[in-house]
Amino acid sequence: MFKFFKRVSTVVSSELNSMLDKAEDPVKMLDQFMRDMAEDIREAETAVAKQIANEKMLKRKANDADAMVEKRQKQAEQAIEAGNEDLARRALEDKKEHEATATQLNQSWERAKTDAETLRTKLDAMKKEYQEMELKKDSLKARAESAKTRTKMNRTMSNVGNDESKQGFERMEEKVMQYEAEAETSEDMSQASRTLDDEFEDLNTKNGVDDELAALKEKMGKK
Repeated sequence: MFKFFKRVSTVVSSELNSMLDKAEDPVKMLDQFMRDMAEDIREAETAVAKQIANEKMLKRKANDADAMVEKRQKQAEQAIEAGNEDLARRALEDKKEHEATATQLNQSWERAKTDAETLRTKLDAMKKEYQEMELKKDSLKARAESAKTRTKMNRTMSNVGNDESKQGFERMEEKVMQYEAEAETSEDMSQASRTLDDEFEDLNTKNGVDDELAALKEKMGKK
């Protein structure tokens, strides 16, 4: 389990480029790696919890055995004071059995305690590494998204101003210029088609305005 966790961490740290080369989605792969790491941590937490429970159980049994040793010792002393040597002997014999049990249980407890401390240390290291990889994952995801965005923008920009779009733009420019030329031509033709009567009519219209203006000035005493 711990080896697998280390292997996943190494993949996240060193194989981003390889993932890109294989057309794998780095964002999805990084999320999967983090889920795998989290699962490893949960399994490690379960193992540590079991080891701690085993340690506590052994300690409790060792304490019970030590308590029986002390109890039989006091009972033997009580029997001696009461003048019952046989009872004292039997108390001491039972005491020796509990001493052997206590010694064995205390040794087992010391080993379990050491194992539990080792597992706790490894679990703490795993959690610390997970936090570091979480931060690195966010950075890698941001870089991957930025790279994909830049690539998309570059591809889009490369299509701007290419031959096809440029030629289309030039065609539309020529068409607008054609419209303008047609408009100017129609104005010229309209001016050229004016008859002599049209010009006299304009002249009479202009003179009529002048006469009306002169009459208005006379009325207002502005001669």
